[in-house]
Amino acid sequence: MGDPNVLLVVLDSVRASNCSLYGHANETTPFLDSFGADRATVYDQARAPGARSVTSHVSLFSGLHVAEHGVVSAAERLDPTVSVFHRLREDGYDTGIFTENDWVTAVDVGLKNGFDTVVGARNVPFPDALNPHEFVSNQGRGAYGAFVRTALASDRPGRSLVNGVSTKLQSDFMRYLPGRVKASTPADVYVDAFLEWSEESEGPWAACLNLMDAHIPYEPAAEHDLWGGNRASELQSAFEDQKWAFHGGQRPWWQKKAVESLYDGAIRQMDAELERLVAALEVREELDDTLLVVTSDHGEGFGEPSRLQDGVRIAEHGVSVHDAVVHVPLLVRYPGQTTPHRIERPATLTAFPDVVNRFRDGDRPDAGFCPDEPVITTAVGLDEPLQKRASNYVEDISPWVDTKRAVFEYDEHEGVVEKYCRVGDTAATIRVRDAQTDYRVAGTDDGRVDAAFDAFERLDVRTDGEDLNDLDDETYGRLEDLGYV
Repeated sequence: MGDPNVLLVVLDSVRASNCSLYGHANETTPFLDSFGADRATVYDQARAPGARSVTSHVSLFSGLHVAEHGVVSAAERLDPTVSVFHRLREDGYDTGIFTENDWVTAVDVGLKNGFDTVVGARNVPFPDALNPHEFVSNQGRGAYGAFVRTALASDRPGRSLVNGVSTKLQSDFMRYLPGRVKASTPADVYVDAFLEWSEESEGPWAACLNLMDAHIPYEPAAEHDLWGGNRASELQSAFEDQKWAFHGGQRPWWQKKAVESLYDGAIRQMDAELERLVAALEVREELDDTLLVVTSDHGEGFGEPSRLQDGVRIAEHGVSVHDAVVHVPLLVRYPGQTTPHRIERPATLTAFPDVVNRFRDGDRPDAGFCPDEPVITTAVGLDEPLQKRASNYVEDISPWVDTKRAVFEYDEHEGVVEKYCRVGDTAATIRVRDAQTDYRVAGTDDGRVDAAFDAFERLDVRTDGEDLNDLDDETYGRLEDLGYV
């Protein structure tokens, strides 16, 4: 066999505890349940390297911990040559990224540069025509004449031009419009785009497919909305802020918990698309030539009490090392794999580039995502724009300003994960039995957090990035809608 295809599927914002693959009561992942039990490797204790999209994706693509790369916002940019997808492209792979996650496709943090094809936000009137967001990601800003020429030469010139005008209005004349389109394109759009691209590729190909159905707002289609329904949807639409209104007491926490039912439906929607994706690759006889990795960049909080900070609850993601946020699904299927495996030791997503490289060299590591050293996670504190946003609802934002760190080690005797975490002078030891069960056992970390993090140093892999104020209004608006600014 020649070089294998590489497919990384990121189920954005999906936490392990809400996957039936990990014991959730609602059957949210029936396909992954059967696929994992039949012919894949499932990691029970995988942890995201960061608690927000940008930090986790940079670590996932680079193989570096957040403490090493330091790319935590649009103000920093990773050296693009560090990305595993950049190296694969240099080695002759066709590379593509398919997602509406602007941290990967629109904001220049050094991630999109590893891809020949960038399929970004599709929230335009005619998704089947030329997309201005995608065009800008590939060609750069300000190329209006080039866009018009490309639109006129396309198969759908009229629709392409309408997309361009609509995006321009949204970007430059937002104040005159009654509202703004939110980023809520369902998974099937990106699965279709990936399948079309991969079928046309002369191979080998390497792709990242990031699906955002489980990121706010949760809007599963009726056939997958098995636990929420209209009342939950109406409740969610009334939220003036998806996170800080709960922390500030303007909204009761039961309402945040109530919309978890929609979140479950969104996970099931993506699971159905994964089944369609795998089936298509099997029909083409490409699945057995593909290294498939399914995971998430971080999880989501629905009001769970913090195990580290008394009186603090977890809403969404970004500033917590609670397992609701950092315990993520991880399923790996090697080409030709027919025997299932279940791995109980802590695993880290930063191992992805190493797993890819080792497999290309002929190694097939059954527990390749499990490092020899402890697994670590970093939740960077609020930056200035988010501090300002939080202050609109919360008088004291100090619980979310400082960076939180966690270290995960495996207790072979007890068969559990010991989690040591710290923020400032506050520390805790938490015992994790599975995705559904964890509890605090001590108010100290025995110095393990500092010892683990002291082993890492900041590497010279980043430069200055973009100023958020320099982003076009449409991109900034989507980031704002998603809670990132």
